[in-house]
Amino acid sequence: MLWSLIKILAFVAAVTVLTYGGTLLMQVEGGATVNVMGSEFTLSPLEMAFGFVALCVAVWLGLKLLAFGVAFFKFLNGDETAISRYLDRNRERKGYEALSEGMMALASGEGHLAMTKAARADKYLKQPQLTNLLTAQAAEMTGDRRKAEDTYKKLLSDDKTRFVGVRGIMKQKLSEGDTTTALALAQKAFALKPAHEETQDVLLKLQAEKSDWAGARDTLAAKLKSGGLPRDVHKRRDAVLALSEARDILDSGKTIEARETAIEANRLSPDLIPAAVMAARGYIADGNPRYATRVLAKTWGAQPHPDLAAAFADIAPDETPQERLKRFRTLTKTTADHPETQMLLAELHIAAEDFPEAKRALGDQVETAPTARNLTLMAAIERGEGAEDSVVRGWLTRALTAPRGPQWICNNCQHIHTAWAATCSNCGSFDTLSWKTPPASDVAMPAGTEMLPLIVGQQPETALTVTTDVEEALVLTPEDEVAK
Repeated sequence: MLWSLIKILAFVAAVTVLTYGGTLLMQVEGGATVNVMGSEFTLSPLEMAFGFVALCVAVWLGLKLLAFGVAFFKFLNGDETAISRYLDRNRERKGYEALSEGMMALASGEGHLAMTKAARADKYLKQPQLTNLLTAQAAEMTGDRRKAEDTYKKLLSDDKTRFVGVRGIMKQKLSEGDTTTALALAQKAFALKPAHEETQDVLLKLQAEKSDWAGARDTLAAKLKSGGLPRDVHKRRDAVLALSEARDILDSGKTIEARETAIEANRLSPDLIPAAVMAARGYIADGNPRYATRVLAKTWGAQPHPDLAAAFADIAPDETPQERLKRFRTLTKTTADHPETQMLLAELHIAAEDFPEAKRALGDQVETAPTARNLTLMAAIERGEGAEDSVVRGWLTRALTAPRGPQWICNNCQHIHTAWAATCSNCGSFDTLSWKTPPASDVAMPAGTEMLPLIVGQQPETALTVTTDVEEALVLTPEDEVAK
């Protein structure tokens, strides 16, 4: 507002000065005669002033026209001029408009329109790092994989866009199922940007699928260093990788190295059941049952599991059932109420032929949480106590349709595995297997009584009787019959 007022006052002042000057010039007497090509012009002082101004303007216009002519000549000659700069700015404006419209089309899912805009932007702009990326993504959206790959390859030539090109080709190979090439590209992308979280995840997954456990541990360490992984999660996954590495080492016959790696895995994650089992078996093979007992007892306290009990039994394979019952108290005393502990004690008492105690150890599991395993144990207890066959068949019939109990289940896809593995065989997820009870299935099962003969089979006593009769029949001769 103040600036506008100042400009108005200045304009009024200028007009006043010019008017005053013009008035003074009009009052001045005399003048000048100008001869132009034989014609004389007599000018008053005021006219001379206007003529001088007109001459200055004419000279200025002449210089401008001369400069324009020189610039036009340079433009025709290919030099950079104001004209070329104007045209460049115009092309650049059109290019950025096309690029912006192409990005909007890409975001709205219009792949073909994005391709058209990308081509227009590429025509007007001299920035292939922008237009090539838009072209590649638009080509992917329209399903033109060849053009997308060719465009990503163009990005490899520039240091600024090389990572984008490698990442784009890597994702294409992953979608095609070419994991070998994708792994090589992921390693290259990781070398370019070690802290890129998505690249770390892809590389770790591919290395785990290819059983490159050492490489996967390096990637996991880089992920921890870049802050993309909590320290406790890193320890757990590093233990899983170390355990997988130990298994491969064991398969190659290097038992000592496998034992050391398994012990390292158990140290990193004491609650990892397969690592504890492998480490304990390593201690047993090394003649160190005390350490094996300590490892198994610690893991059993965190998560009781049949594999831990089996490894614990291997510490003293030749002991009597009573000695085993006594030794297993070290394992079971801290988890007395756990169902796995109860079933383990029932099995030990059955082996010791103490069936009443086995039934007490099993508790009310068969009523509150029946599974195929505890129902089968109850059938064995009934058999040991001399119950009738119909009672045993009854328990086995219930076991046929009962839930299987805890199993190794993938937390990502709920696929059930027969044994623990570092990666899920169904969805490929890493470290997602947990020992837990699967959700109830709605699939109809055949009637248990129809399959009962397959489970119970022929009674041993009956088979023995038939065999005896056949042997007696074979030794009879006609003479014996006559003698009778």
